[in-house]
Amino acid sequence: MTPEAKARQTIDQKLVAAGWVVQDMKELNLGAASGVAVREYPTDTGPADYLLFVDREPVGVIEAKRDEAGENLTAHEAQTERYASARLKWRKDSPPLRFLYEGTGQIIHFTDGADPRPRARELFHFFRPQTLATWATQPDTLRRRLAEQMPALPERNLRACQVSAVTGLEKSLALAKPRALVHMATGAGKTFTAITAAYRLLKFGGAKRILFLVDTRNLGKQAHQEFMAYTPPDDGRKFTELYNVQRLSSSRIDPHAQVCISTIQRMYSILSGDPIDDSAEDVSLAELPDAGPHKLVRYNPAVPIEQFDFIVIDECHRSIYNLWKQVLDYFDAFLIGLTATPDNRTYGFFNQNVVAEYSYEQSVLDGVNVGYDVYEIETEITRAGAELKAKEWVDHRDRQTRAKRWAQTEDDTAYANTDLDRSVVNPNQIRQVIQEMKTAVETRIYPHRTEVPKTLIFAKTDSHADDIIRTVREVYGEGNAFCKKVTYKADEDPDTILSNFRNEYYPRIAVTVDMIATGTDVKPLEVLLFMRDVRSRGYYEQMKGRGVRSLDAESLKKVSNSADSAKTHFVLIDAVGVEKSLKTESRPLEKKPGATLDQLLKSIAVGGADDDTVLSLGNRLVRLAKQLDDKALARIKQTSGGIALNDLARGLVSALDPDLVVADALDTAQAAGITRSADTLTADELAAARHQRVLAACQPFDDPRLRDLIESARREREQLIDHINPDQVTFSGFSAQAEAHATATVQAFADYLREHRNEIAALDFFYQQPYQRRQLTFAMIEDLHDALSRPPLMLTTERLWSAYARVQASKVKGADTRRQLTDLVALVRFALGLDDELRPFADSVDKRFQEWIFRHNAQRATAFTPEQTEWLRLIKDHIASSCSISREDFDYAQLADKGGLQKAWNVFGEQLDGLLQEMNEELVA
Repeated sequence: MTPEAKARQTIDQKLVAAGWVVQDMKELNLGAASGVAVREYPTDTGPADYLLFVDREPVGVIEAKRDEAGENLTAHEAQTERYASARLKWRKDSPPLRFLYEGTGQIIHFTDGADPRPRARELFHFFRPQTLATWATQPDTLRRRLAEQMPALPERNLRACQVSAVTGLEKSLALAKPRALVHMATGAGKTFTAITAAYRLLKFGGAKRILFLVDTRNLGKQAHQEFMAYTPPDDGRKFTELYNVQRLSSSRIDPHAQVCISTIQRMYSILSGDPIDDSAEDVSLAELPDAGPHKLVRYNPAVPIEQFDFIVIDECHRSIYNLWKQVLDYFDAFLIGLTATPDNRTYGFFNQNVVAEYSYEQSVLDGVNVGYDVYEIETEITRAGAELKAKEWVDHRDRQTRAKRWAQTEDDTAYANTDLDRSVVNPNQIRQVIQEMKTAVETRIYPHRTEVPKTLIFAKTDSHADDIIRTVREVYGEGNAFCKKVTYKADEDPDTILSNFRNEYYPRIAVTVDMIATGTDVKPLEVLLFMRDVRSRGYYEQMKGRGVRSLDAESLKKVSNSADSAKTHFVLIDAVGVEKSLKTESRPLEKKPGATLDQLLKSIAVGGADDDTVLSLGNRLVRLAKQLDDKALARIKQTSGGIALNDLARGLVSALDPDLVVADALDTAQAAGITRSADTLTADELAAARHQRVLAACQPFDDPRLRDLIESARREREQLIDHINPDQVTFSGFSAQAEAHATATVQAFADYLREHRNEIAALDFFYQQPYQRRQLTFAMIEDLHDALSRPPLMLTTERLWSAYARVQASKVKGADTRRQLTDLVALVRFALGLDDELRPFADSVDKRFQEWIFRHNAQRATAFTPEQTEWLRLIKDHIASSCSISREDFDYAQLADKGGLQKAWNVFGEQLDGLLQEMNEELVA
């Protein structure tokens, strides 16, 4: 069989599956079915591969090609259009055919000639005949309605970020962009925004059906409740009174439903034929490992590709990859992604078409969300693990049944912190963390509260959650109602427990593994305790998002009676080092928690407007504005010259907004008659724009009356709650012990470097003479880090840096900055005596870069241009984070966003490769 014949055989099968009867010309019988596809139908420009008839009328044409032509299928669109416009033999009337296909056995392209700008799109399968018949009778296509018939959005009862999201989405749809991403901070009302858009698409866009995809059953319930509660701005009835909303619990889609809510797991089951267990809908996709090969999605006549016009993907950063992506590729629908935590993959999937962007930081300034502080708890075993000696009598507990047996250990068992609560349980470690949390909350974090603030604890497993619950009840001296497990596997109804946690006095503390890690709204939460680490940056952001919801004073007092103001912030208690793992993309606005408000105000007044001070003061003022009464706020507004306290705070934080800094720099350049783009602005121009913005934001604080008024208002508010005795937190004798431990850690590191110099590539690099060295790579540093961090050494970069800071404090810089993996390079160099000071690797790279570029410019006839210098800084930054750079690295986001390798080659020409090699040698050696 020829490749062409094989492709046509597959096309025939797909047409039949979609409800078409396929006929040869000699067997022509247009009465055989509503939809008939006739092979080789003659026209005045030659025979069409397939001519499509619906109810005896010609409606479309298929140009068939062998599979190998798939890479160049768009080149055959002109041929399809020629057949569509040709005169059909034996027919008097031959108007142009509307529905055009190009197809191989693997790929199908489709163009609707009635669209305002007809554009081919790829389909999973062919449309059914009745679908084309319906479209042929409609006065306008969906895309034409989206482009021409959507009325202006009523803005009443919508936040500004929601207005921006809906209007941005509708502009994207008017241009027929197939994918759109709505990036809105947790708590900003993504679901409400999506329902607003869905209502308008159904009413004005003429959408037939919308699929609302979630990745857990709990989020599906929550979305359904929001649809039932939604009242549109132009109709007094509820959404569910106007349109049928189905929450899918079986494989049958209600033909009368205009909105279908489903987990992506269930939709995958329907399309792949794999049966689904209900429990599979209870766990977020972020928690599911890739289990290997799965069934592919296949065409299901009961759920054709045209079943939905739009798919709204909630928490889309979790459900657009791996096997789940097949569900999205199956339907011929516009894809609308909702997320608070996009990553590079998310942006890539949605073709960088971000129709709305509302950051967590902006939501805090607007009062939509609250900021957070980080409080760290570290125990010896949490940090370093421990060892059980052989022949020790200990409990052995079954993980599932929790049945115990008393027996001796067979061998010496060293366990790392990552083994805790998995292979080894240390009840005392759990107790120490819970006791320290209790003490910290009562004496430092919320000392004025008479009840425990609503607290959520993230556990590793259900068994770990049970251990935590038992310990919490014991440490707090409370009963069962005080602390509850909220997971899908809890014996009690999890929805009831969750509702009580949200609205009632008890429980005060909830422990969860999965159920409320993401998406679930619990506004009174004020403390999050992490007793599990999280690998996924996006998932971690979602977990933190449980605490960000704002809440007014009256509502907070209903569940926490001693609260004396609105919810101003929440506290993230990190008991496992989760904050140090460099996953988070959002950040605390509070950069100087140790500085008083008075110190921050005075720093600003004397010109100390560094980024951390400006951000911290802005954050403090946001919190203060929630606590002060109307009279105090009015006095501040009057003294500031009419600027409200919230606006003073917003001005400080937005002064550092990089997008606004770029915009101001462009305006300044244009006013000076200089042609600039965002990519060609110089560092000096950006710095000048930032300086002007910060000056303007800080100018009101030049007035000592305003500073004094703000500080006095703060004192009036806080004078009764400061009853912490500093002497309670001293550690008698601990300092000497800590120093001895740090000395032992440093010595263990030095011994390891000496003993393994010939075994590990990264160590060999540093022991070689400079002229003998091969390039140091990130993979080599990862290998060294893995070797050092395993038991029994467990020498992490963070631990080593802290040890050197104790032993040789005068020679250690950057002890209070968050560690990068590449800091291991600095540690090795310092231990080997190659550097006199221990400073973060990025700082050393910066210093060497400045020296190198100065030397380079001095030796050249002409110095580097500003554009070349900007590129060199980008290359330097990549080396600082990855130890080296090669041509392949220009595909990464920061470099790719500037034009990638092609742009760099245009800027440097044939010098590029030499410069890369030189920088690798000069900046790392």
